Amino acid sequence: MTVGSWRLKIKHQTGFTYAGTVAGSYNEARMSPRNDARQAVLEARVEVWPSARTYRYEDYWGTVVTAFDLHEAHESLRVTASSTVETLGPGDQLAATDGAGWADLRGPESRDRWYELLLPTPRTALDEELTELAESVRAAQPTPYAAAMALCEQVRDEVAYTSGATGVQTDAVQAWRQRKGVCQDISHLTVGLLRSIGIPARYVSGYLHPVRDARIGDSVVGQSHAWVEWWVGRWTAFDPTNGVPVGERHVVVGRGREYGDVPPLKGVYAGPANTGQGVEVTITRLR
Repeated sequence: MTVGSWRLKIKHQTGFTYAGTVAGSYNEARMSPRNDARQAVLEARVEVWPSARTYRYEDYWGTVVTAFDLHEAHESLRVTASSTVETLGPGDQLAATDGAGWADLRGPESRDRWYELLLPTPRTALDEELTELAESVRAAQPTPYAAAMALCEQVRDEVAYTSGATGVQTDAVQAWRQRKGVCQDISHLTVGLLRSIGIPARYVSGYLHPVRDARIGDSVVGQSHAWVEWWVGRWTAFDPTNGVPVGERHVVVGRGREYGDVPPLKGVYAGPANTGQGVEVTITRLR
């Protein structure tokens, strides 16, 4: 592959424990990277314990889903996704004056094409304060691309990344008001701001190697991560949590309107309460 590419091996373990015996469960895992313009999947598999027959399909948003049912009694569930992916560094970035203009995004063709990615969702909806903030940024910038970059910078300046500060149900307004959150919250907030000024935007889930100059062969505790993409004549991927373009350290798993479209593991079951969910991600740079 080209200069600036990495080869990453990823192991992602997650699952549930229950306060007793579960009679059966029905589950979906979105933990497998897919081939993309800037990444090539060399290997990907998902293993389930207790053992179950799995089947794979692509959902509405193009995410690879591994679905499975468990019909035997169990007190815990473990899912392990293993993959090897080659990734590319950031592509050419648009200049502040490049890309589609405001009139292009307001046109019926653009709005019809990206209608679903312009609507607020429960986790990306804004209040009056945030809507006014987005409008002030839009008015000060010459192009949608420049406004998008300015909004990413504003969010990063105002909202501190704080591990454990929020949960999966936290929305953009809550994260803004407390001025802290995790990558999921920062991405939801950024997506909401972009959509409010007419820029189609989507939420991206995946993995991030945390070390910029990672040594080949070293295994590290990795991260499930989230970032954003916006459309201004072409899709631009940016990581607002870290303030960097998406590059060789990022691996895409899924895209959607918000987290609810791309949860790593979800399901329904019959039995006692879920007492906890464990998550462990290990990433090794192979090349």
